[in-house]
Amino acid sequence: MPTIETIIAVAAAGIALSLSPGPSMLYVLSRSVGQSRAAGLASALGLGLGGILLALVAAFGLATIYEQSQLIYRAVTILGALYILYLGITMIYNAEQSAQETMIVNAVEQEPLYKIVYQGVLVEALNPKTVLFFMAFIPPFVDVSRSTVTLQLLILGILVPLTALPSDLVIAFAGGSIANLANGNPKGKRALTWVGGLVLMGLGLRLFFV
Repeated sequence: MPTIETIIAVAAAGIALSLSPGPSMLYVLSRSVGQSRAAGLASALGLGLGGILLALVAAFGLATIYEQSQLIYRAVTILGALYILYLGITMIYNAEQSAQETMIVNAVEQEPLYKIVYQGVLVEALNPKTVLFFMAFIPPFVDVSRSTVTLQLLILGILVPLTALPSDLVIAFAGGSIANLANGNPKGKRALTWVGGLVLMGLGLRLFFV
């Protein structure tokens, strides 16, 4: 079982990442505004389920690797910490560009809700960047000196999509209003991006020197 401190750190990192609009948020926005609020909720549910599926795969796969070699675990942990630091630096570096970008709702084909959930699962689970994120993001937070490595990986992995779910649900419920508010407030978008980037940089540095 992860410590409370670790759970808080992973939750903070997940929330920090969700502060900056990304493909998942735009996917939910397009469904919500382009079809219906229910479709937006269905897409958010699908993305969450896809994230949980990746968490399951990552947990059992990484646990097997860690059992084979302590050196591999240490290498993956260092690379993961550097990756988190890189994400934070990238967010801040692109803060100005992100602040000026307009959240555009793409036209979507009307689909039944069950199909939208299924598509959301595929969008999240088959995205190479998301897979890389899970494989690199979770290891630095795992304490292999404890006997519950698989359980730690599983809980922390599932925590990541759960922290993204609230923002996706807000977008699903009030997609058009949120988009107009964000598009009309570049300073607010820039500030959120900076906050998210600084949180990730702080976590990355802390993990790297542990």
